[in-house]
Amino acid sequence: MKNSRLIASLAVGAALVLTTTGCSMISPQATTIIFSPAEGTNVYESGPVEVRNAQIVASEDGSEGNFVAALINETDDSHTLNIEFGGESSTSTLTVRVPANTVLSLGAEDGEDPLLIEDLDTMPGSTIDTYFQSGDGEGALVSVPVLDGTLDYLAPLAP
Repeated sequence: MKNSRLIASLAVGAALVLTTTGCSMISPQATTIIFSPAEGTNVYESGPVEVRNAQIVASEDGSEGNFVAALINETDDSHTLNIEFGGESSTSTLTVRVPANTVLSLGAEDGEDPLLIEDLDTMPGSTIDTYFQSGDGEGALVSVPVLDGTLDYLAPLAP
């Protein structure tokens, strides 16, 4: 009788442990999911030039905005990054030459000036489909957030 109670309590304990920890066996780990932990978005597969924390700080009416990002070229050759705002129905296009082994910080205090987009026509608080392409890469289409200068640290970046 004593052995059967011991076996039953061990079985219940094992079942309890398996049911409370079993979810982690089939659920994806949040730490393995790639995401941008900032206001901007990271662009992967745009070519040899990597784009980090891409965002647009727009005027209040969304008519124009400043493109802010870090552009990273870790290759031994300089490359041109082509940026088309508005996706397939491109409203505006910018090009940036990124020298070899360089990081261009557009909009940073100690970096380059942000790039002005004159015909943005996108209200702050939304996103705009943007196509990035450099070198021989196919390019990548991502949604870039459009922000305004309400926050203190974004105010100097507004047009």
